[in-house]
Amino acid sequence: MPDELWELFRRVAPLTEVTRPQGGGKRRSGDREVLTAIVFVATSGCTWRQLPPVFGPCWQTVYRRFSQWSRERVWARLHRIVLDELGARGDLDWSRCVIDSVSVRATRGATARTESDRPRQTGSKIHQITDRNGLPLSLGISGANMHDSLDLEPLVRGIPPIRSHRGPRRRRPAKLHGDKGYDYAHLRRWLWRRGITPRIARKGVESSQRLGRHRWVVERTVSWLAGCRRLHRRYERKSEHFLAFAGIAATLICYRRLTQ
Repeated sequence: MPDELWELFRRVAPLTEVTRPQGGGKRRSGDREVLTAIVFVATSGCTWRQLPPVFGPCWQTVYRRFSQWSRERVWARLHRIVLDELGARGDLDWSRCVIDSVSVRATRGATARTESDRPRQTGSKIHQITDRNGLPLSLGISGANMHDSLDLEPLVRGIPPIRSHRGPRRRRPAKLHGDKGYDYAHLRRWLWRRGITPRIARKGVESSQRLGRHRWVVERTVSWLAGCRRLHRRYERKSEHFLAFAGIAATLICYRRLTQ
């Protein structure tokens, strides 16, 4: 666990006491040890029971702490802290953002697909908005049978107010690019009202290849998310746990840019 990432984590998570005031008993595992084990599970894709004992705490302790931090939205706050650091340095490009989703198969906690041209299987979707550089700004999850257009408004609202290199905090891009799955008049009107210029491909009018000049950054971000092997398939029954792993992956992507 890098010292810089640990210092950012200490700003958003309530630290656990590792000593017992009454004395005696077994020493509790420190938060840094637990956080290192959680990041290992997220990046390696191993199950909780397969967690190597070299990390110190047992897998039950790591899972309980992970569940607690997920309920308290620690991962979302950590992601926002890293975005604040990037925004203060001027590394976020708000001139245009891109929205897209990726489908993953699921073992549990997902919704069955209902399209008639596909075999019936369970799956989930990860929705995201990235800036012009491909850094994830907002994340969301849904069932595989949820249309992409239904998640546009929650994703745009989910962009937190992020520090800027100059001026006040910012949470709205100048333009938003999307594929034909978001081609609806009410979404265009909603974006215009919020001061965001929609750049959405129109069905039967524009070619999807032309939009690829700007959408390739979000496709690259999808491949970056695949570096978190825990997202290759959904094993979590609770949606907050699956969203937590997506938040951890987004935080690591932004942190790598922060350390460049």
